[in-house]
Amino acid sequence: MTGRHEVRMASSVGGQSAAAWDGLTDGGNPFVSHAFLSALEDSGSVGGRSGWQAVPLLIDGSDGQLAAALPAYVKTHSQGEYVFDHSWADAWHRAGGRYYPKLQIAAPFTPATGPRILTRDPALALPMLRAAEQLCAAQGLSSAHATFIEPDQIALFEAAGWLIRSDIQFHWENRGYQCFDDFLAALSSAKRKNLRKERAAAQAGVEIRALSGAEIREVHWDAFWHFYQDTGLRKWGTPYLTREAFSLLGERMAERILLILAYADGEPFAGALNFIGRDALYGRYWGALADKPFLHFELCYYQAIDAAIAMGLSRVEAGAQGGHKLARGYEPVQTWSAHYIVHEGFREAIADFLKRERAGVAQDQAFLGERTPFRKE
Repeated sequence: MTGRHEVRMASSVGGQSAAAWDGLTDGGNPFVSHAFLSALEDSGSVGGRSGWQAVPLLIDGSDGQLAAALPAYVKTHSQGEYVFDHSWADAWHRAGGRYYPKLQIAAPFTPATGPRILTRDPALALPMLRAAEQLCAAQGLSSAHATFIEPDQIALFEAAGWLIRSDIQFHWENRGYQCFDDFLAALSSAKRKNLRKERAAAQAGVEIRALSGAEIREVHWDAFWHFYQDTGLRKWGTPYLTREAFSLLGERMAERILLILAYADGEPFAGALNFIGRDALYGRYWGALADKPFLHFELCYYQAIDAAIAMGLSRVEAGAQGGHKLARGYEPVQTWSAHYIVHEGFREAIADFLKRERAGVAQDQAFLGERTPFRKE
């Protein structure tokens, strides 16, 4: 209970009405949709021994319909978040505290910006965040973290007194381009030639197919699962999503998926998985069973640009990290997270750290922004 608003905790997103959950937003972001979050639950990608236990916080309106929600998870580690707090956990443990479990407000395994307070009534934002704080106190959680918050919601977390953190991603912006050549024309001559060479090399001897909706079948998910496992095992040890997750995502939201596959001699050997939002194309996973120069850039970045232009989308969010994206026309953009720390002394220490970190991030963004491949006027 927070003031006059009663907040309840559920054990899953899937247990809520899909229409009621999705009615809390404008539907523009695929990663907070009922289809996406319930697919992660039903596939075992979250829950069980994953270290992600769904605890969505909900407010019902006077009409009995869902009025607000937080996609929240109790976590026993910091994996799959892409906003790194391992140093905070280490410092707190060395001081004799217990950092885990903690509360995570996020789309699991998804470093893509989106709403984290799901409601059409801004007045419900503060009660939702106060409920998250109360949950931390009631269950002995060290902290609560909302990651990759869409910029319009940052003020809601600031108003609640949460600490704000920033980082940098690389996004491609559609400046009214009608085709890929229009985008190339905006680049410096040397960069334009380099991108054309990369695309030609990547496409040589390769057939590239872009699939969406009913075009995506289980045989395609079987192939992509092998690509995904290969990348996951090389990068972080254990892939986050189960095989069933891809099938469920295909069943529940295929029209919001763009799967790009590369074929050689009639067999797929590499692929990139994207999700389609109202304004953006979100690049999520990629993998390949054979090395081919520049194929990663082609499938993940250039094909995404082609698709975004064709669909009239305003940007491509290509995931976390990756300074190599800069030379491919993806520009530095600040991303935001918000943090509630229960222990007052620890909160003050983190606040001081974040103040200095934000200044460094702003400097890095300015430095990188001067080094984009676009023609200088």
